[in-house]
Amino acid sequence: MSTAGIHSTVSAKATAACALSSTIKHLGFNFSVCRNFSAVATNGSRPRRLATKRNLALAMSSYPSNPLEVCVKASTTTPNRLGDCPFCQRVLLTMEEKHVPYEMKLIDLANKPDWFLQISPEGKVPVAKLDEKWIPDSDVITQLLEEKFPEPPVGTPPEKASIGSKIFPTFISFFKSKYRSDGREQALLNELSSFNGHIKENGPFINGQKVSAADFSLGPKLYHLEIALGHYKQWSIPDSLPHLKSYMQVCALPRIETDQKSLEAPKELQSRKSEEEE
Repeated sequence: MSTAGIHSTVSAKATAACALSSTIKHLGFNFSVCRNFSAVATNGSRPRRLATKRNLALAMSSYPSNPLEVCVKASTTTPNRLGDCPFCQRVLLTMEEKHVPYEMKLIDLANKPDWFLQISPEGKVPVAKLDEKWIPDSDVITQLLEEKFPEPPVGTPPEKASIGSKIFPTFISFFKSKYRSDGREQALLNELSSFNGHIKENGPFINGQKVSAADFSLGPKLYHLEIALGHYKQWSIPDSLPHLKSYMQVCALPRIETDQKSLEAPKELQSRKSEEEE
């Protein structure tokens, strides 16, 4: 297999869901954080989210014999580093939470190798190899991970699955706008305010005290929103949304090291958002 266009192939077995920990400091809860997941091969034990012996044993028994291969966006500025793609981060967070060992292939999207285009004709990431088949689309990948590795379960109840789902498209709309008077900024603020209210009444996570798939989807997007709008529009989330800000701290991504300098341009963001249901 040609390695052209791959910044690195790494074995990512270190660090589980630390920032999205079962013990968090949010609205009175305790919080313990693991720092800095680096994109390097590691051996030995890996810190994990607290779990019962039974659940952990069940999770380990369902591990694949070899790490799952997953193609993700490489940083455009720093070698051997994960790029800032919320869809890739969603898949990686899901595998981390489920303690599934994986091998991360960093793909230079500006110089896609032939072997990658053979498994992903549209040239999109993430793409994961499950049961000897390459599967595209973060929605499909995370659903298959939930079915194949049910412990710990991270499904979001249907009545809560759509909470916060309009934030990303309204962010894209505001990101593309040329005039602040066109109502797009207010539309985003309305969605963020609605989510702030939900977390205030039901937090610390979308599904209450239990982290779920909805958090793995929304958390990276909020991170992307914060960095991108700050960089391109000098815009920040207002202090009047403290519960949203607390949620973003809980959903920070310290264990999946990303590169803020490799933010996707607005056109790339617009083309990628079709991967997510709205």
